[in-house]
Amino acid sequence: MESTRQKKVARLVQKELAEIIMHHGSELAPGKMISVTTVRVSPDLSLAKTWISVFPSEGSAAALEMLRTSVPRLRYELGQKVRNQLRIVPEIAFFIDDSNDYIDNISKLLKE
Repeated sequence: MESTRQKKVARLVQKELAEIIMHHGSELAPGKMISVTTVRVSPDLSLAKTWISVFPSEGSAAALEMLRTSVPRLRYELGQKVRNQLRIVPEIAFFIDDSNDYIDNISKLLKE
């Protein structure tokens, strides 16, 4: 169960990471739109598991890999934005949120 502090930090990290990724989106994944869907922070606030959604979903693995290689730069920029709110900037781990693909698949199955 997440504490109130974890939820507040998760919302802050999600908001700031979304802005950073939006700012650098064209160089991270050209021709794709990346959105940060969910962030879960560990109890000690040292790890932020971040789920992203990539549109169009083709080539989302390449976009994920590009984000994973850019983690040090993204974490540095996150630290610059949240340095007055957080003492420790959490490590960032990216994962693909495939819920939209699942919803599309269910919609296709129901139409048949």
